[in-house]
Amino acid sequence: MITRLMGRPFAAALFVTLTCAAAPADVLRVEGPGGAPLFEHAAPEGAEICLSWNHSVTGGAVADCFVNDGGRMVLMRSYLHDFAAGLGEVQGRGTLRSAEGGGYWIEDMNDPIPDNRLPLRVGRPSTDHRLRIGGDEYKLSQIAAGERVVLHLIHED
Repeated sequence: MITRLMGRPFAAALFVTLTCAAAPADVLRVEGPGGAPLFEHAAPEGAEICLSWNHSVTGGAVADCFVNDGGRMVLMRSYLHDFAAGLGEVQGRGTLRSAEGGGYWIEDMNDPIPDNRLPLRVGRPSTDHRLRIGGDEYKLSQIAAGERVVLHLIHED
């Protein structure tokens, strides 16, 4: 009917528009035990995904920040409150710089995560694992304390 009313070029343009509008976007899926999704969040090209927690021994702040780099989940930077418990710079893996307010960042790590899947044993409430992406925060320790979860960047071509 559309073709008869508007012509074939219109129908073709409408098809392309609808196909592009419906194109799937990259998402970060947090999978619980057995691979069941706990939640998903859009993770477009360039999106930063930060996993933060309190160090289990010292209680200090720790964070790993990943980026969607062309559909690959890549560890780009880590924040550490101090060099305690073996934490620190690994020669040739990023650049160390002091953080405003204390602690330090290791930046430009460029460490791809195999298969875009990062397994994580979520800590108890005092560990307070949190995931920040796109201005939203998910409190993993409230959702899945003591559980093995997988942070999975799903790239759609």
